[in-house]
Amino acid sequence: MKSAMVLVALGSNKPHGRHGPPRAVLVAAMAALDGDGIKLVAQSRIRSTDPVGPSSRSYANAAVVVKTKLPLPELLRRLKQLEAKFGKRRGQRWGARTLDLDIIGAGDAVLPSRLRWRAAVHGLIVPHPRLAGRRFVLDPCVEIAPDWRHPVLNLTVRQLHARAHRPKGIADG
Repeated sequence: MKSAMVLVALGSNKPHGRHGPPRAVLVAAMAALDGDGIKLVAQSRIRSTDPVGPSSRSYANAAVVVKTKLPLPELLRRLKQLEAKFGKRRGQRWGARTLDLDIIGAGDAVLPSRLRWRAAVHGLIVPHPRLAGRRFVLDPCVEIAPDWRHPVLNLTVRQLHARAHRPKGIADG
């Protein structure tokens, strides 16, 4: 199988007993990602962001590019295992979390398919369906993968980032 470059977003807004505050959690998670069929190729800086939804805690957010030969479902399984190892529990959406890992994009891969991508609601969806509107993901991604092109929207991360930061009320030209 051919190696793929995969964009992964990381977030934390809850301290970990061993790793410490959210920023330190992300540093530890990035180190844990590198190995066992996954090679860390690039990482953004870690930034503090305001919470989205009902959570009141600020987040630490970052993004990485990894290179892997693993099929995307297996990579997702490993990311979920790492989240669990860091203490993430399934439950409340938008709640405080020690570690959140999301596959943002993987080359030109579209899952479940180009025809079903916009309608998909469960399972592995690549590219991430809410990427275009999430500045807390686009800000770190533009540092490390500005030229990655969203295979459905046909826009680069740089273009998505610019659109997300455009003042409200300014239409596309």
